[in-house]
Amino acid sequence: MFRIGFGNDVHRLVEGKPLILGGLRIESDLGAEGHSDADALTHAVTDAIFGALALGDIGTHFSDGQERWRNAESFVFLCYAVGLMKEKGFAVVNVDSIISLEKPKLREYIDEIREGLAAVLEIEQSCISVKAKTGEGMGSVGERKAVKAEAVILLHRP
Repeated sequence: MFRIGFGNDVHRLVEGKPLILGGLRIESDLGAEGHSDADALTHAVTDAIFGALALGDIGTHFSDGQERWRNAESFVFLCYAVGLMKEKGFAVVNVDSIISLEKPKLREYIDEIREGLAAVLEIEQSCISVKAKTGEGMGSVGERKAVKAEAVILLHRP
């Protein structure tokens, strides 16, 4: 049996916060604001797993109304989702994702992001695609007001 899930996340960019994407700290003058570490890519992948399993979304499992999740590392959320996935007998086949961010350029970080996600998802790095796009100066991404991430995941249960 195969299941497909889709996840997306958007965070406002502000001064004085770190920019974390896929568990990796990115050098940037602006960082993402959120209740946790605001890692938009990891949130999107986590939501994709929850979606594929029909288990709600990241807010269902990790409410921003709970103080214990303030500044939490998003890989905690992803590890939890992977645990639920494994309990249900599923494994990841592949992930395809997009990060939309005007600056900085992400090319130099992509392989390390893929490596970190692969370790948590327990798959080969070659099964994870991370693409970086800009907003071409338009909209909240293009005006450097937001970072957005989207992810599609394919799960398989033999």
